[in-house]
Amino acid sequence: MNPSTSKSLAPVVMISAIASGQGKTTVTAALARYFTQQGKRVRVFKTGADFIDPIMLQQACGSPVFSLDLWLLGLPACRAMLKQAAQESDLVLIEGVMGLYDGTPSSADLANAFGVPVLAVIDASSMAQTVGAVALGLRDFGPVQLAGVVANRIASDGHLSMIESALCDIPVLASLRRQEQALPERHLGLVLPDEVGGVDQILNRMADSLTVDMAAWQTISRMQLLDEDAPVTDVPQLLAGKRIAIARDASFAFIYPANLLALEQMGAQLDYFSPLADQAIPANADALYLPGGYPELHAATLSQAHCWLSSLNAFQQAGKPIYAECGGMISLAESLVDLDGRQWQMAGLIPGQIRMQKRLAALGMQSWDTQHGELRGHTFHYSTFDCPLSASAHRIKQKTQENGEAIYQIGQLQATYFHAYFPSNYAATAALFSVVEI
Repeated sequence: MNPSTSKSLAPVVMISAIASGQGKTTVTAALARYFTQQGKRVRVFKTGADFIDPIMLQQACGSPVFSLDLWLLGLPACRAMLKQAAQESDLVLIEGVMGLYDGTPSSADLANAFGVPVLAVIDASSMAQTVGAVALGLRDFGPVQLAGVVANRIASDGHLSMIESALCDIPVLASLRRQEQALPERHLGLVLPDEVGGVDQILNRMADSLTVDMAAWQTISRMQLLDEDAPVTDVPQLLAGKRIAIARDASFAFIYPANLLALEQMGAQLDYFSPLADQAIPANADALYLPGGYPELHAATLSQAHCWLSSLNAFQQAGKPIYAECGGMISLAESLVDLDGRQWQMAGLIPGQIRMQKRLAALGMQSWDTQHGELRGHTFHYSTFDCPLSASAHRIKQKTQENGEAIYQIGQLQATYFHAYFPSNYAATAALFSVVEI
């Protein structure tokens, strides 16, 4: 076949809004569940570095939800991921981040980079005809290719009719009635699906509440990509033969699916265990990965998980690599003070005290300038760490190039608030799980 042959793939739609809080995740989850119930193969991506909403979106569509972000991954990698998803599915949904034009790069930048039409979610609970003005502004400011609108939190058929009359040539592809039971949230975002009773019933009700204009959906153009646009890149086998133990439970749940895939593609064998269940680190593990999560919600249990704590101390004393990020680092501190002022003993591998707070402590994209190049990622936390150690290095904030999160190193242990996105640099990632010279 001619390498420049163009292929028509599945429709790809960016779901965005004027701001956060408009219901992008709710609408994306409802649409994913709706079309899945119709027998469609639905793939969902999330713009940005969010690791919480994708867990709920995965519950809605039944497939892992990967980040799709121009800064984290770069244009070629994003193109390759989109192409593969559009080849393997019947519909691809991309949930944007913040407002359509917010951030650098923005959701609009991503949509325009690949010619992806935008579906604008508009919270219509306190407006009617003004939805038309909002939609026109979103379409023309960039501009972007606006496929249509999802009118969210509609009160009645009459309410929807007023909105439709104001939109003129912009179709309402779907509308969603006000939900009596919405997806529950907490300080870092949505409550995880495993903690929500009857989450599938909630998703089914949301899908049932959708009114979808299938004729309008059929007008969405299919994605066009040249064969040469998305070459497959071989992943170096930098972790071949290594066994990496990964904590995974309600306390250690913030794991990018792409991170697990990257470790496997580099040749590592992954062994999961649960500190909350007081499981010891697998005895034959060569390295340990403690991802983020909600240790502050499970501090009482973790502080009494003696098998876990004993195996952790033995693992460090054996000089094996440990990489801990955010919640993982919190679990390694000497103590944790929760929002009620209660103090809990943690593992004590890193001196200092974690203190939870109601105010956001840090949020944003950051990078780590390693000897293997730049490793990119994200930070998002509501706690501070009073640690007497000097930082071995600092992450760099994307927007200001100022010092970001500290990196603490004790022997083969490295810990930070930073959530690394492993596919952004395979060599730097492999180094996290390899013995380093001190």
